[in-house]
Amino acid sequence: DSEGGLYVCMNTFLGFGREHIERHYRKTGQCVYLHLKRHLRQKVPGASGGALPKRRNAKLFLDLEISSDLNSDDFEYEDEAKLVLFPDHYEISLPNIEELPALVTIACDALLSAKSPYRKQEPDSWEEELQASKHAKTLVQLDNGVRIPPSGWKCSRCDLRENLWLNLTDGSVLCGKWFFDGSGGNGHAMEHYKETGYPLAVKLGTITPDGADVYSFDEEEPVLDPHIAKHLAHFGIDMLQMQVTENGLRDNDIKPRVSEWEVIQEAGVKLKPMYGPGYTGMKNLGNSCYLNAVMQAIFSIPEFQRAYVGNLPRIFDYSPLDPTQDFNTQMAKLGHGLLSGQYSKPPMKSELIEQVMKEEHKPQHNGISPRMFKAFISKGHPEFSSNRQQDAQEFFLHLINLVERNPVGSENPSDVFRFLVEERTQCCQSRKVRYTERVDYIMQLPVAMEAATNKDELIAYELKRREAEAARRPLPELVRAKIPFSACLQAFSEPSNVEDFWSSALQAKSAGVKTSRFASFPEYLVVQIKKFTFGLDWIPKKLDVSIDMPDFLDISHLRARGLQPGEEELPDIAPPIVIPDDPKVRLLYFRRSFLVALDIDESSVMQLAEMGFPLEACRKAVYYTGNLGAEVAFNWIIAHMEEPDFAEPLVIPAFGEVASIGAAALGAVGLDNQPPEEMVAIIISMGFQRNLAIQALKATNNNLERALEWIFSHPDPEEESDPALDTMDMENNANANILAETGSEGPRIKDGPGRYELFGFISHMGTSTMSGHYVCHLRKEGRWVIYNDLRVCASERPPKDLGYIYFYHRIPS
Repeated sequence: DSEGGLYVCMNTFLGFGREHIERHYRKTGQCVYLHLKRHLRQKVPGASGGALPKRRNAKLFLDLEISSDLNSDDFEYEDEAKLVLFPDHYEISLPNIEELPALVTIACDALLSAKSPYRKQEPDSWEEELQASKHAKTLVQLDNGVRIPPSGWKCSRCDLRENLWLNLTDGSVLCGKWFFDGSGGNGHAMEHYKETGYPLAVKLGTITPDGADVYSFDEEEPVLDPHIAKHLAHFGIDMLQMQVTENGLRDNDIKPRVSEWEVIQEAGVKLKPMYGPGYTGMKNLGNSCYLNAVMQAIFSIPEFQRAYVGNLPRIFDYSPLDPTQDFNTQMAKLGHGLLSGQYSKPPMKSELIEQVMKEEHKPQHNGISPRMFKAFISKGHPEFSSNRQQDAQEFFLHLINLVERNPVGSENPSDVFRFLVEERTQCCQSRKVRYTERVDYIMQLPVAMEAATNKDELIAYELKRREAEAARRPLPELVRAKIPFSACLQAFSEPSNVEDFWSSALQAKSAGVKTSRFASFPEYLVVQIKKFTFGLDWIPKKLDVSIDMPDFLDISHLRARGLQPGEEELPDIAPPIVIPDDPKVRLLYFRRSFLVALDIDESSVMQLAEMGFPLEACRKAVYYTGNLGAEVAFNWIIAHMEEPDFAEPLVIPAFGEVASIGAAALGAVGLDNQPPEEMVAIIISMGFQRNLAIQALKATNNNLERALEWIFSHPDPEEESDPALDTMDMENNANANILAETGSEGPRIKDGPGRYELFGFISHMGTSTMSGHYVCHLRKEGRWVIYNDLRVCASERPPKDLGYIYFYHRIPS
């Protein structure tokens, strides 16, 4: 910000805010910091001279929200850099090559020119100005009487309704080619250009009063069309009447008068902005609304508030050498931003009066920009690290996985979501059964379309819709399928077929059915409505349905009952496994299980090397501490500096030695899933005891490779280990508190009654998880609040029947 700025430690190159810089100095004794400040001032209105706005790059299909960005055209900024020496706060303005040593000057220059996570996430192509097409001024348009309707578009050569382009010469509506963001087509627009030579096309769904996405087939790039209004009017399209969806998001879906977008975002209703702690918005970083919605729901739960925001001082004090790569630090930072109220303040009365006098009233965009959090939490993930739209349910599970792997204190906040599922599998021929348990975090509820209560209306609507499309008329008002919640609950409890079922009673494949029940009820129940399915073209589609989700939910009747009188269990016999006879193949299989242990985190190595330690010593430190981070490896270096081979090259131990060395540091105790018999059989075939195989799989969440590591790194069950060594292992294990509390007793379960009350839900707009927008509604202080990225307002009409993920909390007995 323009007051405190950012302090960067010149020894570790870590950034700290003004309120934490003193604490970092006292903790580390590091006294040289680079102080960065950015001074903002608003431009004089009209200074831009009315230049054409930059248009979106049609190749990227990214949706970046730039209206509140400090780099937008409404602001100018000036950066200031100083070198600050503690404890006297002595400041040296930069650049200054006379008073500073050359090494310090070089370090400052490198740091000032480096790309931060903020810059790295913004594609360079967005900075390029689109050029006016050479065809725009002389474009010939055929007078063929074609008029384009406001909706109901379809490719004239196939049945696709997405990624459609309007040719500006003859008015043909044709599909584009397949793009990485999920929008796809059969390339008919390009084929049409090759046949006719008509060069320009505009993407339907991107037309707004400010312009549209125009592509030139001849120039092979997105272009500007200065005469776009005239060219669109030729086909009956009035640009001034076209509206873009909120946050700049585009959607080629059919949008009737009461569309899903309007209902979920409560469009057309004057919503009162909310300010203060817990009412802080989050900036959309380019299709990051799935992350925003999930994190708003997560930090509305007291257990997560206590674990991260309540422990913020301790987390910051004991953060590793690089807090930008520490999950708990980033969670605490984000939670503090959402709950402190520092970034959600109402505008001052003087500001409002000034805005009214200048007739420039604009809603004040408070909120936080979670760039660093997104950069860390999505690191290495092929989907979440992109700027494409993602599934909020998948991100929720990804987040819970990170919470499990990075415990904070004695309380694991993800415990509130965890529950046990009892699965009853029955052989249809022998009638024998098997009961198993697994851990889950989400109740997935199927949509019972066959139970719709307005089937006649749906049939009539479908007929009218087809007639309107054939005649190219506006579509009729949408009719959604109304599904009773009780029917969805009934579908969840019904038996389902087990594909490729192998019956241990028959020693052969047979027909089998499976039924799921709750072996425990969680503190917070997360319910996902399984709206998404696959179309004939394998593109994910969404069922546009309305479900009467209850405010109060009782699922006590879904409690598991276990083996019933008269039931006979299936024999505990594993299916036959074909094991290679070649010993070399077996050895390769064994070796593959230890690849994780042989990987070395090069980022931790470089952090240690920058402190002046020999590179090979750094590699050894990271390797022998099991990739647990630079801080743990630093302790190893201190303890081994006097050894004669300290700086010698790292020699990877032989295969047998690997089994006994490295995995102890990697072995985090996992969840107590019932191991699949196929995995148990594989481990038994390698010569291990059955009880040891089951114990290893349970301790590693049924991960076969890690289970083999666990077996080699633990003594036999009957052997007693040295208590001193156990203590040492726990101190070096990042998951020591989970190990101490969980052990082999199974996952921590907060069981209780199955009665719940709704307190939040996440809704999705769009036809698939690859596109669209997410919004979160939460019940706070007795009323509903809508969280739509940066906008946080009191909800007037919460669309509880159109949600995708619902959050319930248990009602105390």
